[in-house]
Order: sequence, then structure tokens, then C-alpha cells
Amino acid sequence: MNTTPTTAVRPADTDAAPIPLPADLHQAHPAAHAISEWLHPKTWIVLVSLLTGRHAQHYAGLGWSLITILFAAVIPMIFIDSGIRRGRWDDRNVGARNARLLVMAVIITSVLIGIVVTPLFDGPTSLIALTVTMMATLAFLALITISWKISVHQAVSAGAVDIAAVIYGPWMLLGFIPVVVVGWSRIALGDHTPAQVAAGTIAGAVVAQCVCRRPVEQSGCSTPEET
Repeated sequence: MNTTPTTAVRPADTDAAPIPLPADLHQAHPAAHAISEWLHPKTWIVLVSLLTGRHAQHYAGLGWSLITILFAAVIPMIFIDSGIRRGRWDDRNVGARNARLLVMAVIITSVLIGIVVTPLFDGPTSLIALTVTMMATLAFLALITISWKISVHQAVSAGAVDIAAVIYGPWMLLGFIPVVVVGWSRIALGDHTPAQVAAGTIAGAVVAQCVCRRPVEQSGCSTPEET
């Protein structure tokens, strides 16, 4: 007699016991799925890069922001989308641990190239600090991912809001409202547990504060602009 369950098994953490979930969980939570896609890490990277570059060197800074976006978002997304087309992983969230680690390694390599390129051509110090923060965050997350599936969505979004607050002021901390919404979406979709979401949020915020605050403040980027 076949006792195979009719529900799909997709645990939030590959080390945890399998949790029966509906096979069409993403379809059952269209709002959560949309939020998770719209506020994907690449979205936060683009936003914080543009904000940082604009504040540092006005319109010239936006050009530098595009360089940061190229290495931190565009190239990684090209690699991820290529993996989807080849059937190496199912979607841009890359849930399987080994595949996730591979993607992180590629992103870290791309970000490292961006770190080398920007100062060679006298790019804004604040953008260099931002890029270093991205690399440090990814490296930290990769170490944790070896044994536990911490939320990259939360780490990137929380770090982006924290950096924006350093540059533009405390009012930018209102950005944690959508960060919380993203966290809800990751839990609702069964991609992460509440603990993984909380840990990702804390990790992203702490790394941003530790790595990015001092270089950004020393660059003068956190002082009000003169028009």
C-alpha cells in the first residue's frame, strides 16, 4: 500500500525534520510571493547603491552606483538566471544548501572585483565601504549557511536600511517596516523559519554597522549636503 503523502515536503532548514507543506504553497500565498520577488536582495542593493552614490557625488555618484550595481546585482543575477535555465536550481531564491553556497561564492567574487575596480578610478569612499559591507555580509552568511539556512533576504534588506540611515539620518530607519514585511513573506512561503529570519535581520544590521559606519562617516557622506 502506497503511504506517500500527497503534500510536498519543503523544509525551511535542510537540517530540520521534513515539514509537510502544500505543493502549491507559493500560489496559496500570492501576496507573500509577490513581496519576496519585488523586495528581492537585488532590489535593496540597487536602491542603497543609488542612494549612496547620489549622496556622495550627486549625478556623477549615480554613475559610480551603476558600477556597484553591475558587480553586486547584475552579474550575480545573470549567473542565477543561467542556473535556472539549466535546471541547476528552481528559482532565484536558490533553496538547496550546496547550490546556495555556490551562488554566494560567485557573488562574493563579483563583489570583490567591484571593490578593486572602484578605488582604482577614484570612486566615492562611501560606495567602496558599501561594497566591502556587501562582501563581508555575504562571507558571514556563507559560513552560517554551511550548517543553517539563514535568511539572505533579511540580511541584505536590514543592512541596506542601516546604511541608508547612516548616510541620510535616523528617519531612514522607517525602512525597517518593509524589512519586517519581507520577513513575513519568507516565513509564509515556508522558505525560512522565524529564527532564520530574525538571525538574518540582526546579522545584516550588525555587519553594516561594524563595517560601513566609520568609512562612510569619514568620507563626509553622512553630513548634510550643501546645495
